[in-house]
Formats: sequence, C-alpha cells, structure tokens
Amino acid sequence: MASKFHARYPYLILMLVTLCLDRWTKSIIQSRFSLNESISVIDDFFNITYVTNTGVAFGIFSSISSPTKAMLLSLFTAVAAVVVVVYSLRSPAGDRLLQVALASILGGALGNLYDRVSYGYVIDFLEFYYRSYHWPSFNVADSAISTGVVLLAIEIVRNETHART
Repeated sequence: MASKFHARYPYLILMLVTLCLDRWTKSIIQSRFSLNESISVIDDFFNITYVTNTGVAFGIFSSISSPTKAMLLSLFTAVAAVVVVVYSLRSPAGDRLLQVALASILGGALGNLYDRVSYGYVIDFLEFYYRSYHWPSFNVADSAISTGVVLLAIEIVRNETHART
C-alpha cells in the first residue's frame, strides 16, 4: 500500500508547488498593488494588473449577480477536485502524462478555490493584449488548469490512437 502512494509523491509535489506558487504570486499582487493598478511589463503586449474575478476562468459568469454564486462555484470546484483525486488514484501512477495533467488541474483548482472561499472572488493579474484585443486576465492557477487540460487532451488522443492500432 505504501509503495502505491510512494509512486504518486512526484505528482503530489507538483500539485503542492502549483498551489504554493499560485498563493505566493497572488499574495505579492495583493500586498504591492491596489485593485485595478497596472504596470507595463512588455509595452503593447503584457501588463501585470490586479483585478478580481467573481466568475470562473477568464471571467466567464462574472456578469451574473447572485448572492449564492460564490458558494455554488466553490462547491462545483470542490466536487471537481474530488473527481480529479479519485480519477488520479484509480489511474496507474506510471501514466506520467495523465498524472501530471491531473496534478496541474488539481493544484490550480485548489488555488482558485482558496481565493473563492477566502474572498468570494479570484485574484487575477496576468494581462496579455495586442492593440485593442485583450485576453481576459488570469493567474497561475488558471495557467496550471489550462496546461493540465491540454495535457489531458493529448493523453486522450494518444490513447485513442493506440486503441485503434
């Protein structure tokens, strides 16, 4: 039994590093920026801008106004985190791409869940843009979730390809 969990330590560490990096960067933003304050990092391309997001990734659902929205989004995130953990534990620890994807998703989900439970919103600060087009602001947790989802998609396609051959 111990060896089963020992093989999962690298993924646990990845999840914890993701969570800690997310919390650390958000705490820096909170302590050094005022809300909506922005500094240019790369002119006409990248700013660090402290904003809050009451929706989900990239501001989806942020326009919905409901006193229960934060609670429902937190509950959804918590359930999703449990599903990721269960799926991870039921999948082979040796399936590295899958486990890295799930650890990234879980670390990011827990980072944003912490914000939502603590503040009722998520702290975002990475702002990319080109001319008049602005990508919605995001954070380390969103990046980890997005990366994990891409890796998961690659894993699914890879498995489908192997199943057909």
